[in-house]
Amino acid sequence: MTIAELKNILLSWQVPEDLYSIMLGGLPNEKLCLVKESEKHWEVYYSERGRKSGLKVFESEDKACDYFLRKLSRYRQDS
Repeated sequence: MTIAELKNILLSWQVPEDLYSIMLGGLPNEKLCLVKESEKHWEVYYSERGRKSGLKVFESEDKACDYFLRKLSRYRQDS
């Protein structure tokens, strides 16, 4: 899965955009974040109070996107 595909799925699931941040970097308050840190380094973490919590590191966009989607699947509203 690519970032573009991930964004489309989240939109179709009607997951509120204030719950997550994709590719913006930094530490937005209380959001699940997906960031490409380098060519082979993707991070997924929860940003809270200026800190990365539950940091997971992936070597591919596909694996990072799959994990990110699983984390947000509980907020799916299209059903």
